[in-house]
Amino acid sequence: MARRYDSSTTTFSPEGRLHQVEYAIEAINNAGTCVGILAKDGIVMASERRITSGLLAPAKTSEKTYKLCDHAACNVAGLTADANILIDQARIYAARNHYVYQDPIPVEQLVEHVCNYKQAYTQYGGLRPFGVAFLFAGYDIHHGFQLYQSDPSGNYSGWKATVIGSNNQAGKSLLKTEYKEEAPSVQEALMLAVKVLNKTMDGTAASVEKMELFRMTLDEDGNCQHHILTAEEAKDVIDSVAAEASSSGDS
Repeated sequence: MARRYDSSTTTFSPEGRLHQVEYAIEAINNAGTCVGILAKDGIVMASERRITSGLLAPAKTSEKTYKLCDHAACNVAGLTADANILIDQARIYAARNHYVYQDPIPVEQLVEHVCNYKQAYTQYGGLRPFGVAFLFAGYDIHHGFQLYQSDPSGNYSGWKATVIGSNNQAGKSLLKTEYKEEAPSVQEALMLAVKVLNKTMDGTAASVEKMELFRMTLDEDGNCQHHILTAEEAKDVIDSVAAEASSSGDS
């Protein structure tokens, strides 16, 4: 029965489902894992890097973390080519809003615009859903630091901590037990993000080459600082997690 209704995004099945949208969401569950954690003094995002071939030249810029504007960034899980279209949309919308109002765009308004664009691709014939999910991190004067997740259907939701991509359920289970009521510091959030990636990466040993760590904080003037950790900084975090795990194991 399902096969009669899964070739179009505009046709509901008798059960009230849009199969092409569900297939797009399922494709995200096979993508590299991304973790987002809201800290009391910033936001942390961590991504799994999948190295398909040792012959590939190293990327000159991040392929997982993208700056949208001065106060917002995102992590990508899924098809990078699809993500590039939506990232361009977000950057243009944020720039136009700043030009018109001379004020940074509220983070949720930016997220909503991207999600409206994604939703339109599930409603018209001849189109397919974008095969990409995002974690949006941002700061504005109205609500402070914010973390949002969106999927190919165009839905979005705000989170204190979440995981998208492969093994996301295992990552969310760990976050439920490890994320305390009081938000952690950025350093503690970085360590927690590494723990989550260790759990979701199918038992492979954590290394700088296999993960990318990002933090967003405020400087002394209240401006957002976007920083992807260097290999040395990331190694320090990974070593701290390993040391903590070994000490807890000994005790």
